Amino acid sequence: MEITTNEKDGVLTVSLKGELDHHGAVAARQDIDAAISRTSPKKVVLVLDRVNFCDSSGLGLIMGRYKKALSVGATLTVADPSEAVERIIKLSGLTEIIKTERSGVL
Repeated sequence: MEITTNEKDGVLTVSLKGELDHHGAVAARQDIDAAISRTSPKKVVLVLDRVNFCDSSGLGLIMGRYKKALSVGATLTVADPSEAVERIIKLSGLTEIIKTERSGVL
């Protein structure tokens, strides 16, 4: 799992690449939580266009970062989810809770 973060004007953008399985989610959780705590953003954007696999651990990662963002007064958005991510978040009903956006909308 490759993770890159960028903070600008109160928006923390986190781009993930690879598999959001148990192993990938553990590393991502630590890095994202540290970035949220360090920057106290107004908005967290998870860019998931390069995630080629997502299971329940990935869903847990997304939901947990949603709660972490709320704890610092931020919103969380999933941007450009790959087909693998979009399928599982729709099946789980997370689209009812977490906003999803496509490029050009951010």
